[in-house]
Amino acid sequence: MSNRVFGITGWKNSGKTTLTEKLVAELVRRGRRVSTVKHAHHDFDIDKEGADSFRHRQAGASEVAIVSGRRWALMHELRGEEEPKLADILGRLAPADIVIVEGYKRESHFKIEARRTAAKDRAPLAPSDPSIIAVAADHPQPNETLPVFDLDDIASIADFIEERVGLNR
Repeated sequence: MSNRVFGITGWKNSGKTTLTEKLVAELVRRGRRVSTVKHAHHDFDIDKEGADSFRHRQAGASEVAIVSGRRWALMHELRGEEEPKLADILGRLAPADIVIVEGYKRESHFKIEARRTAAKDRAPLAPSDPSIIAVAADHPQPNETLPVFDLDDIASIADFIEERVGLNR
């Protein structure tokens, strides 16, 4: 897997999406081309019922591309196939300076663990996952041995990620 992949992991409501969003904005502000991969629940949908592309999928199309003058999207219906591996998805992305991966707790790329007091589960993931190399939290982490960042200190977290993936300025 590329060394230009970095993950954001954590329990539900731990702040993963907000952290990802702020990191993307900061890295783009720094002139980086950034892509993201988000692992979602099995029944998610990005297509509205009644839309032409939704109707194409409902009719049985395996892949539906939606293309306009502003953006394009490709949806692939698994129709019983196994969920693709992260590496397969990364291989389909256009070149970027870095890919931020949200979720994918069990993959081996470097990750930062988001921890918030409002999280559904507050048990640390890092002790059982050697690919977690730092923590971003909204509360003190007195016994943590990994580097700890304030969840809102986006510039420092971005610096750390750039250093780890070799994107030094």
